[in-house]
Amino acid sequence: MSFVTTPDGTRIFYKDWGAGRPVVLSHGWPLNSDSWEAQQLFLAQSGYRVIAHDRRGHGRSTQAWHGNEMNTYADDLAAVIDHLDLREVTLVGFSTGGGEVARYIGRHGTGRVAQLVLVSAVPPFMLRTEDNPDGVPVEVFDEIRAGSLADRSQQYHDLADGPFFGHNRPGANVSRGVREAFWRQGLQAGHRNAYESIAAFSATDFRPDLDAVDVPALVIHGDDDQVVPYAVGGQASAARIKDARLITYPGAPHGITDTHREQLGRDLLDFLKEYDA
Repeated sequence: MSFVTTPDGTRIFYKDWGAGRPVVLSHGWPLNSDSWEAQQLFLAQSGYRVIAHDRRGHGRSTQAWHGNEMNTYADDLAAVIDHLDLREVTLVGFSTGGGEVARYIGRHGTGRVAQLVLVSAVPPFMLRTEDNPDGVPVEVFDEIRAGSLADRSQQYHDLADGPFFGHNRPGANVSRGVREAFWRQGLQAGHRNAYESIAAFSATDFRPDLDAVDVPALVIHGDDDQVVPYAVGGQASAARIKDARLITYPGAPHGITDTHREQLGRDLLDFLKEYDA
């Protein structure tokens, strides 16, 4: 098993598959790098070196008491990239991981970055505030926090069986295995880590980070995302990032890394090849 140790002693687990120009995958809440396996395997088999890490407090990384916020998440990502001396990287962030890669650019720049991809991602800013009136009301996130404290195991079942994969929509057919994998990964995260990450993904303003993006950017989002609404997430990010391209998956839910795994893999590969052409 491969780890990077950060300055505060946190050990960050990562998978490093394949060879070629590097692609770094950042996962969503409350998951870990296993959630990227379909895309990681596909892209590694397609000629790329693909790295996916477990965020601090998630999966096999240290359940650190502190640092469960975006600045530290971004610095941990920088520790992985620097340790492996990765250059010309394509950063790909799903959901909370989209915030992580955006904040990485805001804090560390694009000196090592060739491309950015946001998938069902939380930027630019999820929370409804006076200057973000179209955001999601804080009561929604308070309910998630309350559910986490009351019975997070059941909460993860409810998310997987409902809005995360769109399994609550008529005609939905998301396998039991996919839904149970979400539950399993969620319970691998530390309780405090997963709880504090709710504030990290919901209340962090990524607008300045997106303004700092000066590399080609692709935004992919389902227009039936019940977790990060399309207008709040993908549509708003694509409008904010200079020259970003938006790919909309009609009728798709939040968890497109599983529900649309083949389509997502193809779209990522096409974008990677544009840089390599």
